[in-house]
Amino acid sequence: MTNSNVVLHVADVHKRFGGLHALADIDLQVEEGQTHAIIGPNGAGKSTLLNVIIGKLAPTSGAVVFDGTVLTGKKPYQINQLGIARVFQTPEIFADLSVLQNVMIPALAKRDGAFKLNMLRTLESETEIRAEAEHMLEDVGMISRREMAAGSLSRGDKRRMELAMCLIQRPRLLLLDEPTAGMSRHDTNTTIELLKKIKSRGMTKVIIEHDMHVVFSLADKISVLAQGRIIADGTPDQVRGNPKVQEAYLGGAH
Repeated sequence: MTNSNVVLHVADVHKRFGGLHALADIDLQVEEGQTHAIIGPNGAGKSTLLNVIIGKLAPTSGAVVFDGTVLTGKKPYQINQLGIARVFQTPEIFADLSVLQNVMIPALAKRDGAFKLNMLRTLESETEIRAEAEHMLEDVGMISRREMAAGSLSRGDKRRMELAMCLIQRPRLLLLDEPTAGMSRHDTNTTIELLKKIKSRGMTKVIIEHDMHVVFSLADKISVLAQGRIIADGTPDQVRGNPKVQEAYLGGAH
């Protein structure tokens, strides 16, 4: 039974690679406006699940439904245009372009439906999108770096820029794949604060993360994956106290 304010429903999804059952019986319901974390040890199937949601991998059976629309079988760009944006584990950026240009491009691509070859010329004339991109950079604390080449940014700053690239698309659902991987504790904490700020605007987020500090700082609800199955889900407190989770995840001690 699907709750009426469920915006994303991964419905009875299985994924097999040959003999390997990478995902089994996945039933995941993400409610509008919530931050839903998916956690689990390495090899639990977290990335596979994310790739099924965004259309990079087709499930062997089952379906992914976003706000009443079946995503399964759609191309990643079609899924993006429905209002789903994804922040990658390794940021996907245009290294030679400025930070500001990087943030403008997704807004243009969303509006025009594709990336045009004369995009760079267009960037100069797009005052409205430029203003919005500057506003996003202000939001993520990157406005002072707007003219820098994106390739020269630190890892934490690339992440923040990529977040601005997602936010300018005004997605209804933001998927974050290990958003703090490889960051210093300081950068991690800055990112947590930033994601809390976004949350206050009611955007729905799904976060795949192994850093428990990040998860417990942000999540309203947590689903725990182990060996391709969801072994627990609930509030952070329910999950933290669950012996099955402690065993799968922490070797029984935490």
